[in-house]
Amino acid sequence: QGVGIAFGSGLKWGSLRCGPHFLLLYPEYHTKSVKFLCNSAGLWYNTSIRNAKGGYNMPNQERLRETKHHGAVRFPFNIYPCTIPGDFLQVPLHWHDSMELVYVKKGSGIVQVGVNAYPAEQGDIYIFAPGTLHAMHQRGQAVMEYENIIFELELLGGADDLCAERYLLPLQSGRMALQPRIIPGEAGYPQAAACLQEAEEANKVKNTGYELAIKGALLRFLSILIGQHGTLLPADTTDTRRLKTVLQLIEAEYATPLRIEDAAEACGCSQSHFMRWFRQMTGQSFVAFLNEYRLNAAAEALQATDETVLTIASRCGFENLSYFNRAFKAHFGMTPREYRKK
Repeated sequence: QGVGIAFGSGLKWGSLRCGPHFLLLYPEYHTKSVKFLCNSAGLWYNTSIRNAKGGYNMPNQERLRETKHHGAVRFPFNIYPCTIPGDFLQVPLHWHDSMELVYVKKGSGIVQVGVNAYPAEQGDIYIFAPGTLHAMHQRGQAVMEYENIIFELELLGGADDLCAERYLLPLQSGRMALQPRIIPGEAGYPQAAACLQEAEEANKVKNTGYELAIKGALLRFLSILIGQHGTLLPADTTDTRRLKTVLQLIEAEYATPLRIEDAAEACGCSQSHFMRWFRQMTGQSFVAFLNEYRLNAAAEALQATDETVLTIASRCGFENLSYFNRAFKAHFGMTPREYRKK
């Protein structure tokens, strides 16, 4: 299967549809939540959650934090072979504090990095720095096999380390940008790909000292990227901060009658401006994005619980069972009951 390596980065949205449900992220490997707090100063984003009086309060921040550890606590590194659509239909729009790489091994797909959508082909390597919005989607009927390599930057350097001060901390805080991808034929690609292949082999064989081999390979990989395109820059843009606020709101409130005006209020803009801006950023209307998020939440609940279809539909924000059944079949190509049995 394919391989993905996690570091963290940022992207730009085109006309591509964006998968909205964080809870379906790597269901076999990841926790069921995302971390919503990653800015350069280590501060919480202003997550606006509607209260009983119609205003907005900060949610419990720890509830929104991703708690999944990749690899051992003292060696936070792991590689996950994945396939779209074999393992999951898509990897929805999300971000986290880990470093992530996606190494496409076979086939093709679509990868979003920040606000850009790229056609992914065999051999491509995508880089997601901490805090970077990213997603992956099926490209037509094509299958994409990739490796997902995820690790913490602290693995590569610690306190009073010059390399950590100059490179790793700026990457972790969002003050340094890396190129979002490196593809065959580009300068530095053979060396970068060789580093990842070395890390994969060391992780597979696990000879004595394999941790050193992995750490060395990742440091060389970063040195290639930073040497070519690493630049210091301000942390998140206004658009990405605002989009993260909306995603947080959806994650917390999708089971309620969430309205366009609620999302617009959370962003501090008019409804008309919000609707135009959201479509420009995601390629979807807010209503379509929210419905897709709810359907993905329902799909996960169907496979993870024994609750009735009616209960799941209600808990995922669908007040009408007939509409839920029609929408579910249109999205997944089967009824909720057929999905549960597959």
